[in-house]
Amino acid sequence: MDARRRRSSCPGAAVPLLLVLAASFEGGHAAAAAAPAPVGAPSGDAGMTALQKHTAFFDSNHDGIVTFDETYEGLKEVGVGTVTAKASAAFINAALGPKTRPDNSNSSRMDIYIVNIHKGIHGSDTGAYDAQGRFVPEKLDEMFAKHGKNVSNALTKDELDEMLKANREDKDFKGWLGASAEWKMLYNIAKDKDGYLPKGTVRAVYDGTLFYQLAALRKKG
Repeated sequence: MDARRRRSSCPGAAVPLLLVLAASFEGGHAAAAAAPAPVGAPSGDAGMTALQKHTAFFDSNHDGIVTFDETYEGLKEVGVGTVTAKASAAFINAALGPKTRPDNSNSSRMDIYIVNIHKGIHGSDTGAYDAQGRFVPEKLDEMFAKHGKNVSNALTKDELDEMLKANREDKDFKGWLGASAEWKMLYNIAKDKDGYLPKGTVRAVYDGTLFYQLAALRKKG
């Protein structure tokens, strides 16, 4: 099969990918104290970064805050079972809530503030998200051009390991751990039958479209 036509079937990837998102903030660099942040994020896609859009899928009432219940319902919307969705929502909101919650907020520490989702992004990664959480397509292209040696638009496990080592920043042990955990988990759940991680799947994670695609697929059966 031509590698350029590879497709990965990943409807079951929703929970692990959300855990990947949470893991990317665990052990991340602590955000510096700042002025009170505005509540929420812009409505709709206009003005939102890719990382905000990625998270906003779960913001069902569009107030810029993702509660435990919204995460839980969003997981079920993409086909996750009730028990798994509840456990995953608890983990995700507990991990991301304190990182994104404004200092002056009186809301639950489990609430995820979309406007601050960029806080805590770890080092030793690809740079496909900038410091504000915007998607940088050139970094994605560079990643596959540099490390996709067998085919240009997919990575093998060995190529992925090589990329992780190349991205390591000196003494950034937490960043190494976070990057390794999220990428290896993504590889395990999204590789195709030939053991390749397709570029299109990685792009859908970065540009914020993955969960919308999964929900649309489920609605179509």
